[in-house]
Amino acid sequence: MERFYLTTAIDYVNGHPHIGHAYEKILTDIIARHYKKRCDDVYFLTGTDEHGIKIQKTSASKGMTPKELCDENANAFKETWKELEIDYNKFIRTTDDYHEDTVQKIFKKLVDNGDIYKHSYEGLYCNGCECFLNQKDLTEDGLCPNHMTKPEVVSEENYFFRLTKYKEAIIKHIKEHPDFIIPQFRANEVLNQLENIEDISVSRSINNVSWGIPVLDDDEQVIYVWIDALSNYITALGYNPSGESDENFKKYWPADVQVIGKDILKFHSIYWLAILMALDLPLPKHLLAHGWITIDEAKMSKSLGNVIAPVDILKHFELENADALRYYMASSAPCGKDGNYSDIDFKEQVNAHLANSMGNLLNRTLSMLVKYFDGEVKPEFKTNSAILNTAKNTIDIVKDCFDKFEVSEAVNAINNLVDTTNKYVTDNAPWTLAKEEKMTECGQVLTTVLDIMCVIASLIEPYCPNIAKDMAKQLSFDLNTKYDNLTCDNIKCGKLISKEDIKPVFLRVDSELADKSQKKK
Repeated sequence: MERFYLTTAIDYVNGHPHIGHAYEKILTDIIARHYKKRCDDVYFLTGTDEHGIKIQKTSASKGMTPKELCDENANAFKETWKELEIDYNKFIRTTDDYHEDTVQKIFKKLVDNGDIYKHSYEGLYCNGCECFLNQKDLTEDGLCPNHMTKPEVVSEENYFFRLTKYKEAIIKHIKEHPDFIIPQFRANEVLNQLENIEDISVSRSINNVSWGIPVLDDDEQVIYVWIDALSNYITALGYNPSGESDENFKKYWPADVQVIGKDILKFHSIYWLAILMALDLPLPKHLLAHGWITIDEAKMSKSLGNVIAPVDILKHFELENADALRYYMASSAPCGKDGNYSDIDFKEQVNAHLANSMGNLLNRTLSMLVKYFDGEVKPEFKTNSAILNTAKNTIDIVKDCFDKFEVSEAVNAINNLVDTTNKYVTDNAPWTLAKEEKMTECGQVLTTVLDIMCVIASLIEPYCPNIAKDMAKQLSFDLNTKYDNLTCDNIKCGKLISKEDIKPVFLRVDSELADKSQKKK
C-alpha cells in the first residue's frame, strides 16, 4: 500500500462540538493511525462547513457577523480535536479563499457542461437538513424524520443539478462494488432512495440565503451547501477544474475511505457520486456510514439537555489524556450501528479493559521479572510457546478488521488476546515455578508474556497512543514498527527494567490514585 487518504464529514459550525462529532473524528483518527503502521503515506482530512441559512440565522441572533461566528466555532472544533489527539493532516474551512474560488470554478464547469441549469421551483425545505424533501420522505405527521420539524414551503428560481442523468450509473456502481458502502446493509437503503430521485437545487436566492459562495456571473444566487460542502474533499487537495491540479490531488485522490454519519449517507452516496461523475473524476473507494451515539439510551437533544461536550468528560473524570475516551468511543458500537455513552458504562469498561486486564497484566509481569531476575531477560528465556501463534494471528485478525473498517471488532480481537495472555499466566503460574526453583521455565513464561505485550502495545496504539507509548517505554519496544515487521520476538536479552521504572500505564477511573479530589482529602 503506497498511500492512504481518508476524510471525515465536515462539521457545521452553528454550535460547539459534542460527543457525536467526537465519535466520528476518533473513529477516523484510529483508522488513520492503524494505516500508518501499514504504509508510509497517510493523509487525513477534516474540517468545518461554514455557509448556509443556519449560520446566517444563528449569527444574527447572537449579534455577530456570520464570519465571526464561524471563526469562533471553528476554533472550538480545532481545540477539541487537539484535546482528543486527532492527528489530522489538514483542517479545511469552507470559508477558506482557495476553497471558495475552486467551488465557483466547479459550479461554472458544471453549468458549461450542461449539468447545471436554472429552474423555477416550489418545494418543502428543511432548515436542519439544508435540503429540499419530497412528501414521501416525511413522517406521517409531515415532519422531517431527522429533525422532527415541519419543512417550510419555499418558492425560488434556482440552479439545479441533473442528478437524474447519473442515476443508472450510480446504481450500477453500487451493485458492482458491494463493499463501496459500509456496512453493506445500507446499500439497499441507498438503492431504494435512488428509485424516485429527482434533480436537486444547488443554489439559493440571495434574497433568502445571503451567507454563501456567490455564483459566478449571477450575483442573485449563492452556491448551495451540497456543491460547496461536498467539494471540500477535493478542493483541500488542490483540485483545479479549469487547469492543472496540485500534486496532492494527483497523489491522493480518490479517497480510500470517507467516514460520515448515516444521516448524510444519501448526500455522499448519491449527490457526491453524481458530482464526481459529472466532473469525470474517480469515485472514492469506500463510504463508511457510522451510527449515532445516544446518551443513556436516549437520542442527544438540546431540548432534553443531554448534549455532552467530549472535553467535559475529560474534565469530569480528571483524565490526563483522552486515551480512555478514545478507547470507549471506538469500542462502543459495531461497524455502522448506533452506540451509547453513559458515565457508569464508561468507568466500567475502561477500568475493566485498560486498567485491570491490560495494564495489570503488564505491571505484574514486569514486577515478577524484577522480583525473580532483577529485571533481566536471559538468553535461555526465549520460548516458542503456542500462545505466540495466537498473538501473530491476532495481528492478521486486526488487519482484516481494519480492511473492512470494523474498528470495534478489531478492539475485541485485541481484548481477546489480552484475556488469553492473562489465562496463560494463570495456567502457568510463574510464581509457583519460582517457588519450585524452576527459574528457566519461570523466565520463559514471563518473557513470552512480555513479547505478547509488545504486540498488544502496537495494536492498541491507534486507540490509546499514550498508554501504548508508556507500555513500549517499559518494554524497550519500538512502537514505530510496521505491522508487517511485527514479530513475537520483541524482548531483547539483558537488563530490561528496574523496580522504580515500573509504573501503571492506566489508573482506574475513580480509584484513590486516579481521583485527584480524593487524594487532596
